Amino acid sequence: MYEPIRTKSVHSPVAGTSSDFPHRSREEELDIQLAGHLAALLAVTDDLRGLAPSEDLDAAAERLAGQVTRLRGGHAPLRAAPAASGAPEPLHRRAHALAGRALVVAASRADTAAAILAAERMDAHAAALAGPKELSSAH
Repeated sequence: MYEPIRTKSVHSPVAGTSSDFPHRSREEELDIQLAGHLAALLAVTDDLRGLAPSEDLDAAAERLAGQVTRLRGGHAPLRAAPAASGAPEPLHRRAHALAGRALVVAASRADTAAAILAAERMDAHAAALAGPKELSSAH
């Protein structure tokens, strides 16, 4: 009913031969993923800095840039001028989600510095989304 396969699979090279495409280790793949998440978080942080400059965001941006540079083997991330306008809440939500993704990848590769930075940024963006606490007036 079925014709037998007559050629070798292109997906598994024969033992002893080299393949034509590069292979990366799990650690290299995780480094690439983590650098991507942190670079995206840096872009959103720069946009937030354009909306509401603060020392906290400036320090976070520098730390994020440092981590991306480290993960990319010394290649600094490209940074554009902030392009955000309008309300900061959607940016804080996006930054919180990106920091969460970075935290998961950092934890899986046991990168303590990146995990701490991602967790701090998650906390900062969660606090920004929560807004100022209102005092309740109990009568």
